[in-house]
Amino acid sequence: MPRNKVRRPWLDYLLYLAVRLIVAFAQMLSIEQSYALADFLGWAFFRLDARHRRVAVENLALAFGDRYTPAERERIVLDVWRHFCRMLMEILHTPRKLHLTNYRDYVELAGHVPVMDRLITGGRPMIFLTGHYGNWELAGYIFGLFGFPTVSVARTLDNPYLDRYLRSFRERTGQSLIPKTGGFDQMVEVLQSGRVLSFLADQDAGQRGLYVEFFGRPASTHKAIALLAIEHKAPVVVGVARRIGPGFRYEIRCEDIIDPSELTGTADDVRLLTQRFSSALERLIRQDPTQYLWLHRRWKHQPKEKPRKQVAAVAISNEQPEQGDAEPTDPAALPAGA
Repeated sequence: MPRNKVRRPWLDYLLYLAVRLIVAFAQMLSIEQSYALADFLGWAFFRLDARHRRVAVENLALAFGDRYTPAERERIVLDVWRHFCRMLMEILHTPRKLHLTNYRDYVELAGHVPVMDRLITGGRPMIFLTGHYGNWELAGYIFGLFGFPTVSVARTLDNPYLDRYLRSFRERTGQSLIPKTGGFDQMVEVLQSGRVLSFLADQDAGQRGLYVEFFGRPASTHKAIALLAIEHKAPVVVGVARRIGPGFRYEIRCEDIIDPSELTGTADDVRLLTQRFSSALERLIRQDPTQYLWLHRRWKHQPKEKPRKQVAAVAISNEQPEQGDAEPTDPAALPAGA
């Protein structure tokens, strides 16, 4: 078993100070100057980070097949790096630049807006899902400006100084964070109190995740989102903050609203809901692949193939029984509590 990495507090603090210096410098620049810096950084990361460049090119090939040539995939990955660096610069400028009185200069609301308004003001619990697309921090910031702060589920950073710094930024408009590991009881409390719980829903869930189709391939997806939505009757809102440019111009689009009451009421509801929000994210990403973070391994895990003997046994057990025979029942296939 590999040893746990030993943390060096002095090194963590030095890294934190370096980040604060970079942030202070970037905030001294105009947004246009920040974009120029971001484009340079994006080009540098693209050239120097061969591992993530390779992962992104492979992901594009898996998602789109022969739609793009190898040269076009490289250009898309370069644009992904530029977009990501621009997004980081925008995050640094957002608290000073974006306010309740001027948000229309930077943000448009689109898709299911009246329905969302009724959901938010109706006091019902709600789950907001997005992915690593566009500016995934912006939507939570806007909700906070409107007086509906979200509670986001996020991984705690290994560096405690940077973790506190990021947390303080998100909490400026009333947002709060729940740790991804060990925070399930807090998630339940948020939904029970009728508040908004938000997730990034496009992360690999490991070998034991729920496999649903994403760009035509099985993708391991966390099923806790669907379980929480069904248990607490919380509508699932799938949306993104998509750059419509030029400059700092975004569209916050609601692509789909999934009400658990509309599902079948069977044991397959978890898969149906998970597939539906995954398909909604896919539709949004297809609108502009350069705004999606292809740098992470979304298809890292794939379903394990069953041994031939097990496949044969399953096939025999699934055969229709002869007339007059009792149909076999697999207790493991029954919903919990049956």
